[in-house]
Amino acid sequence: MDACTALIVDDEADIRELIEMTLLPMGVVCLPAETVSEARALLKRQIFNFCITDLRLPDGNGLEVVAHIQKHCPNLPVAVITAHGNVESAVEAMRLGAFDFVSKPFELPVLRNMVATALRLSRGGYSWPGENRPALLGQSVVMEGVRNLIAKLARSQAPIIISGESGTGKELAARLIHLSGPRADKPFVPVNCGAIPEHLMESEFFGYKKGSFTGASQDKIGLFQAANGGTLFLDEVAELPLSMQVKLLRAIQERAVRPVGAQAEALIDVRILSASHKNLAALVQDDVFRQDLFYRLNVIGLRLPSLREHPDDIPELTTAIIERLSQQSGLSKPALAATALKALCSYRFPGNIRELENILERAFTLCENGVIRADDLLLPGGEPISIRRPATGFGAEAAPAATPPPVGHVEPKTLPCLNAPVVNDLEGYLENLEKAAIQRALEATRYNKTAAAEKLGITFRALRYRLKKLGLE
Repeated sequence: MDACTALIVDDEADIRELIEMTLLPMGVVCLPAETVSEARALLKRQIFNFCITDLRLPDGNGLEVVAHIQKHCPNLPVAVITAHGNVESAVEAMRLGAFDFVSKPFELPVLRNMVATALRLSRGGYSWPGENRPALLGQSVVMEGVRNLIAKLARSQAPIIISGESGTGKELAARLIHLSGPRADKPFVPVNCGAIPEHLMESEFFGYKKGSFTGASQDKIGLFQAANGGTLFLDEVAELPLSMQVKLLRAIQERAVRPVGAQAEALIDVRILSASHKNLAALVQDDVFRQDLFYRLNVIGLRLPSLREHPDDIPELTTAIIERLSQQSGLSKPALAATALKALCSYRFPGNIRELENILERAFTLCENGVIRADDLLLPGGEPISIRRPATGFGAEAAPAATPPPVGHVEPKTLPCLNAPVVNDLEGYLENLEKAAIQRALEATRYNKTAAAEKLGITFRALRYRLKKLGLE
């Protein structure tokens, strides 16, 4: 390993010595500074690969060191030392641009992991091999801004909450943050928090030991251990029950988990990214999401825009999706008629990019003579998007009011099975009825599953089960 240089800013000699003894076997040469002014002087005349600073210094605050580095050495990773449990200071430091934090008293493996990650970042991170790196498409100003922010967020270890409507690409954004940072060669583990039954959450997240409960015939690692060294992506984090929120908060703060049935905790080195299409701040006000967990997860926010906010990107997205469908199927790529592109650009896409993908996948399958026409662009019920009134909101002009059909009502023409001369499959017929009813509820609520469940008169978990069973996810 090439020798690296670290700036250690702390007025306690024993702390500086402990850090130096920990980093020396890693090939890191440490230069000490006891004050903010000494740190500034060293930064002016010396190039460093990493900096770690205490928050309380004789002539000021470690946050001043963080701010100075952000202004004069923006590519230098800097971490802060905080008092145990002082989450507020750690969060403030990361919002100012700190790479990470470590709490007193030090867990030496935690310190080593943090420095190793910072040094990978200092050396240029990790290069994604080949040409299959995921990409966030779109040349609009809003999407260029999102890509620039992702590149900046990738350099930090700060927890991030990614917000946005369903179908805007929150998991893709999380994956790009991971792939653009120093953990890119480590695991990226996505988990849908709403898909895990409550009674299994602890064992799924933290793992369990053999014999800890009936059926535990062998040890199992949890999601945290599976993501060790990399990134754990908590999708739909708002669906976590309060009991699990408490355990998640402790795991994040202590950087350790205790598998079910284990006698001791296991240290973990994981970056946490979260996502939700719900307003977490409002859920905190409603006492269904813990304020301390929200504060810990929401160090930095990344909002993904709806497709309605960047419609100019629809042609590029459409071309890329059709190209992917062609490669996956091994079939030749169909042409896109001008009328079809016009219909796509005029549609409001309540389901965002995911809905665009679904519409094009149906059109790819149904089109004839190698051309996708406007009539091939169908909604799940069979209605062409070209005759669907634009959705209101987000600056759209209001469409004439229409009385919606009752939930569960299905027009016969929308059921594929009714196009046959004889309906001889009752189960398939009923399944199509159920699919159509659920689809109408989802469209009426702009694909908000909680609201759709209420509209259908069933529980959220029941709706999620039906979506999976009917292949509508």
